[in-house]
Amino acid sequence: MQKPSLPKGTRDFSPEEVQKREYIINILKKHFSTYSFHPIETPSFENLSTLTGKYGEEGDRLIFKILNSGDFLKKVKPEDLDANPASVTTKVSDKALRYDLTVPFARYVVQHQNEINFPFRRYQIQPVWRADRPQKGRFREFYQCDADIVGSTSLWQEIELIQLYDACYTELGLGTEIHINNRKVLSGLAEVANIQDQLIDFTVALDKLDKIGREKVIEEMQQKGISEDAIAKLSPVFDIKGSFAEQTEALKEVLSTSEIGLEGIDELNFINENLVGLNSADLVLNLTLARGLEYYTGSILEVKAKGVEMGSIGGGGRYNDLTGIFGLKNMPGVGISFGLDRTYLVLEELGLFPDFDDSKVKILFINFGENEARESIKLVQKLRGSGIQSELYPDNAKLKKQFSYGDKGGFTHVVMIGGDEIENQTLSLKDLKTGDQQTIEQGKLVDFINELS
Repeated sequence: MQKPSLPKGTRDFSPEEVQKREYIINILKKHFSTYSFHPIETPSFENLSTLTGKYGEEGDRLIFKILNSGDFLKKVKPEDLDANPASVTTKVSDKALRYDLTVPFARYVVQHQNEINFPFRRYQIQPVWRADRPQKGRFREFYQCDADIVGSTSLWQEIELIQLYDACYTELGLGTEIHINNRKVLSGLAEVANIQDQLIDFTVALDKLDKIGREKVIEEMQQKGISEDAIAKLSPVFDIKGSFAEQTEALKEVLSTSEIGLEGIDELNFINENLVGLNSADLVLNLTLARGLEYYTGSILEVKAKGVEMGSIGGGGRYNDLTGIFGLKNMPGVGISFGLDRTYLVLEELGLFPDFDDSKVKILFINFGENEARESIKLVQKLRGSGIQSELYPDNAKLKKQFSYGDKGGFTHVVMIGGDEIENQTLSLKDLKTGDQQTIEQGKLVDFINELS
């Protein structure tokens, strides 16, 4: 018989791992709520037409399509496979697993626009799926934790979202750099180089500068048909250094003939200047930050953890045109996403998770038989009613087996109620850490345990 296995890029989570993930999620939820974001949820899968065309050519390839139910091949003819295999997709699939939470959110806004109070601040914590190549910190199934604001163009929202990043990661004990760029700056660079129709090719290549280096980026741009003259005009971008203000000043010279490029610089400066004194994370101007997604129109954000080799642990930006794809014009939006899985890996690697079991009292009742179990379960119920974690061992097994279960299960105390204890309304309480054992009245157990907690 073949051993069961998991699809690549997916994982099982143990109770300890789930507890750590919930620790992160609870901190995020706390700050989302403090910042007045409201929770929503959307389906795991959307219509394929809702998702395609929103993430660029590269993103579209990574969407998990769902085969139509029943005879999904009935619309496919043999000649279709020879003529255009890609066109077969729409004939065998009309639904797909969501690739991110932003596009489904845009769809949600359009469908519920008459019920929403704008500006609308929403957060959403759900899994997404990408047919990506699995590697460290990159999975095919993973959770996104998003916060978005729609209905206003104010740059104060970018400032608030950067503060939100800072608040969450500060409580998690994680030092971060928040990288920022602006799509208008990238559009301005494309305008100066006269490659407006190749903006996406340009930004996708530029986004890889840190990973593959200058020469390979230039080579990729050339392969995409970007001329040497255009690359020469853009070359200063590869060399701009200095403080935030020095970099934007240098950019002004490169973009002096581009109105949209200068507008992007003004937005970057506004955000940087108004964050002074508001956040402890480092704000870094990163001109290679392009994020190949087609829907960003203004600020682009990415969070990197200090002290560990890991890709971004969060990212987002402004997407003023997104709902227009679904027929709702003039609906500006800006949002960020927290990478739960990567944040988990970073906290694990840096040893930043608290010790969850140290201070928790957890009680195991030994099972000596039916009568004894009947008395024990009454006390289990009382303890649970007071919020104390407790459990009755289900079987009248050997004491050694029951105590072994208690040790491995992280129980702090064992309660023993035998025939004599039932008659005297007492119980024996043993501390599994110290080995100390004492007899107490059953009616005083809850108060006794509360004093230990």
